[in-house]
Amino acid sequence: MSTEPTTSRTSPGAVPEEVDAVVVGAGVAGLTAARTLREQGLRVAVLEAADVPGGPVRGGDLPGLDGVHVDLGAESFAARGAAVGDLVAALGLDVVEPSGAGAWGYAAGRAYPLPRAGVLGIPAHPWSPDVRRAVGVGGALRASLDRVLPRRFTDLRTLETFARSRMGARVTERLVAPVAAGVHSAPLDRLDVAAVAPGLREAFEREGSLARAVASLRALAPAGSAVRGIDGGMHRLVEELAAGTDVRLRQEVTEIARRDPSREPSGDGATSGSWAVRAQTPDGPLELAAPRLVVTTPALVDALGPLVGTAADLLPDPEPGADVRLVTLLLRAPELDDAPRGTGLLVAPPHRDAGRAAPPSDVEAKALTHSTAKWPWLRDRVRGAVGPGHHVVRLSYGRIGATTEPDLDRVVTDASRLFGVDLHGRVLGHVVTRWNGALPPPTPAFRREVAAFVARVDAVPGLAVTGGWIAGTGLAAIVGHAQECARGLAVVE
Repeated sequence: MSTEPTTSRTSPGAVPEEVDAVVVGAGVAGLTAARTLREQGLRVAVLEAADVPGGPVRGGDLPGLDGVHVDLGAESFAARGAAVGDLVAALGLDVVEPSGAGAWGYAAGRAYPLPRAGVLGIPAHPWSPDVRRAVGVGGALRASLDRVLPRRFTDLRTLETFARSRMGARVTERLVAPVAAGVHSAPLDRLDVAAVAPGLREAFEREGSLARAVASLRALAPAGSAVRGIDGGMHRLVEELAAGTDVRLRQEVTEIARRDPSREPSGDGATSGSWAVRAQTPDGPLELAAPRLVVTTPALVDALGPLVGTAADLLPDPEPGADVRLVTLLLRAPELDDAPRGTGLLVAPPHRDAGRAAPPSDVEAKALTHSTAKWPWLRDRVRGAVGPGHHVVRLSYGRIGATTEPDLDRVVTDASRLFGVDLHGRVLGHVVTRWNGALPPPTPAFRREVAAFVARVDAVPGLAVTGGWIAGTGLAAIVGHAQECARGLAVVE
């Protein structure tokens, strides 16, 4: 799809362009909603302020690796549910599983394999050998007490208090923190259990033990890896969704208003042009009119405010999300051929002791993905392009409160420590991808406010909100929610 913006079709004083639906935001949520509406035979326009679609799902070239596009954003999706897999198949793309290599953790200068049988790092079997290797015999002993502790010794306020009250500090800091904090770019004490681990709290109430709750959820999970990918990269999902869709780039929405509801109904029974969406484009102002509006970005909460409730009812300013920096490297390093750290490592965030400031970590990255070890399709294409001994590695930076803007030397130093291999002088090319202000941490208070906001939106005919800020983190949640919203909006009374 061309990244050139669609030329504005309206000018000041002109009659607005009429379509059947306007979608604001060309991330995966917006593109999925647009496709679902188009399947109902509707004319849909997607407005996107950025100059490329996809949001955090994007691909591109890596210097030194000619002819192979790589993911420069999200590179997998959770296997739970069928929404993403079904969508990928419908688009004619192939779902692939990662290699069988496991992931590792890194804490206090030490790397260790992460247990495979867990949920967000919470182990189902505290005495298993892989758990003991990670947390030691003392940590495993404390975690095993979960099976006999009465329910009253449980603190459900956040994921941090839940894991710590049931399984102790070692499991919380060495297993749960690197996994959950890495996925959500937020500290454990900001994460709402229901938001980040659906069904875990209910399973605990049923089983009376956190370990047994995790085991019951794992038993319901699909066979194979917990994540899947797409042959050729996740960015192909965005490319296929955008193909054939009226996606208008560099179109920043400036105003949303209700049009006169007394206008004559259109042929499908909906009030023609009941929403007015105004945007600023490189060619001047644009106005679209449509009976259906889907908003996928929290940046327009204030614009929706007068339409869904009083100012006092609006979402409060959430705690800002972390600024994320993803650095993708092409390395000449035959020492990595045997995948010494499996598919990559999750780095435990510094923890506080008795309220004291955490000591600095020797690694600033929060995660490393050994992409050519994780995805066989990428390994084969890299070898075909530049020969054996070459690897694609991604390091992720960005925790709430941190202002890290890593230079290349810092990145290579981190990668060297995590792999246990000196990688200085081995970089053949690199790309830095930036996202400022990722999703706010899903604190219990924020999730309650979001639920109340969605309830007010649902009461407004022809309006829907979706996206990660509503559905939660991960493509599995985002795709399913966007499809549901669009189907509910397809028929407007």
